[in-house]
Formats: sequence, C-alpha cells, structure tokens
Amino acid sequence: MRASRLVSLLLLLQTRGRMTAQELSAALEVSIRTIYRDVESLSAAGVPVYAERGPDGGYQLLDGYRTRLTGMTAGEAEALFLAGVPGPAAELGLGSLLAAAELKLRAALPAELADRGGRIRQRFHLDAPTWFREPEPTPHLAALAGAVWEDRRVRVRYQRWKQPREVVRELAPLGVVLKAGRWYLVADVGGQVRTYRVAAILDLAVLDEWFERPADFDLARCWQEHAELYERGVYRAEAQVRMTVAALELATHVFPPAMSRAARAAAGEPDDQGWLPTTVPIESVRHGHVELLKLGAEVEVLAPAELRDLFRGTARALAALYPT
Repeated sequence: MRASRLVSLLLLLQTRGRMTAQELSAALEVSIRTIYRDVESLSAAGVPVYAERGPDGGYQLLDGYRTRLTGMTAGEAEALFLAGVPGPAAELGLGSLLAAAELKLRAALPAELADRGGRIRQRFHLDAPTWFREPEPTPHLAALAGAVWEDRRVRVRYQRWKQPREVVRELAPLGVVLKAGRWYLVADVGGQVRTYRVAAILDLAVLDEWFERPADFDLARCWQEHAELYERGVYRAEAQVRMTVAALELATHVFPPAMSRAARAAAGEPDDQGWLPTTVPIESVRHGHVELLKLGAEVEVLAPAELRDLFRGTARALAALYPT
C-alpha cells in the first residue's frame, strides 16, 4: 500500500509540478505528517525532490527529472481501456487519435496488463444515446471542440425555441458535455456562463481571437449546477390530480425522474376505490396534458381548470373516434 502511494506521490509531482503538502495530502487522502515521511523516503531513495518555503512554496522535482515507472496496476489498466469511448471520440474528431493512443498503450504495457485491457473492451461497451432516439446531427462539433481546446472565440448562428428563433452570438467556448446522447456547449457570453445545444448550431466560425480561460472554472461542477438549476426551474406549474396506485407505480417508468419523484412524495393515502391524491409538477399546461395522457384513464386532473378542459376535449375526441 505504501509503495503504491509513493509511486502516486512521485507521479503527482511529475505531472502537476510544484504541490504543497496540503495539496498532496488531499490528493492521496492521507495526513500531512504522512506526506512529510513519504517525501523523506523518496529523497532517501535518490529521487531529486526538494522543498521551497514561503507562501508560494511546496515540493517539486528537480527540473528535467522524469521517472519511467508508471506503477499501473491491473485494475487501473482495465479502467483506462474502459474509459476509451470510440463513438463520442469519433464525433469530436479524435477517433483515429484514440485508436493510435490505445495501440501505443498496449505496446507499452506488460503483456498481462495489455491482455486484461483487451478483455475489458470485449466485455463492456458504452452506448451513450437513450432508447428510441436517433443521434442528433452535430456537423460543427469537431470544429467547436478544436476551439475549446485552443481557447479561441467563436461566432455561432443558433436556433432557439423562442422568438426570434435564430440569433447570432460571439462566445468563449469553455467545454463540451455529452448528456444522454446529446452534445452541449458550455460557453461564456458577456461574462455569463450559458449552455447551448450543439445540434441547434446552424453555422459556426472559429475566430482569430483568443480568450483567457477563467482560472477557477470547473466544467464538471458547472455542468452539475446547471443540471440541478434546470431541473428546478423547468417545472413552473403544478397539476392537482388523483390517480390509481397502479398509475403511481407506472409514473416511475413514463414520467421524467423529477416528475415521478414529486408525485410519489406528494401522494396521499388511497381511498376505498384505490384512488389517491397527489401533485405533479409540470412545465406548462400543454406539457402536463402530454405527460399525464400517458396514464390514460388511471388519472384524473382536478386542477388547473385549463388542463382539465384539455382532457375533457381529448376525451370527447376519443369517444367520437371510438363510439360504443
């Protein structure tokens, strides 16, 4: 265990440069005293690691020193091969590079680890898109990824859901995210971080203008905050309904997760006929109509009146199509 930690400490200093004892402690999940002892052990073994004192100090390796030791375990090799996702990489224009990197990795690894990596690829496959949805065309994704990598500003013509439908924006692209088979761009526009659907980009021009990437920007954290804000903000209304116990169970499978969770949390006790009251969050009256229709005659809308009227009209139209 300690040998593995010493290798990890050495590789951290090699890849990240100068690091404080506190940073190393957090990265390796050990105490600062353990870091002190490990650094002494590396120095005693001949590794040229030295410390600089002061507010900007820390541990670092002598300039130019690199170890050929990777310390890669069988599990780490398996995880690395599993992380190679050929579909999304190809969409980003990196498919051939990923294949070349995998070949080099196989050649560099001991035969046993290379074989375990191959077995992972034969046994596990990631298919990112959701069921019953065609992949979205994203002809500008590769160029956009290049702009993200080079910190170059872009000009996009973008189609949105509200008027005016088409807008032109100059953006500082900070990252791209693949969510349920759909690509999204996270970009800075006018000092605000916003999210754009890559498939809705109609035209893209990469500009000869560079931008300074915010030092404290974290793409994963930013996306998580955006996703949580979107889920909270998208449901701006509520529908008061009564539904059967079977419908409440079915809601888990036919409603979006936020809707089904809220419906189950708000559900009351069923009456003698098996109907129970609950509240379902909806984006709009039209959205509630579409979603609640999935439960058929197992749900009755009580409010708002506009939504109940829509169901009344649907019931009449269905009765006309299917007369007794």
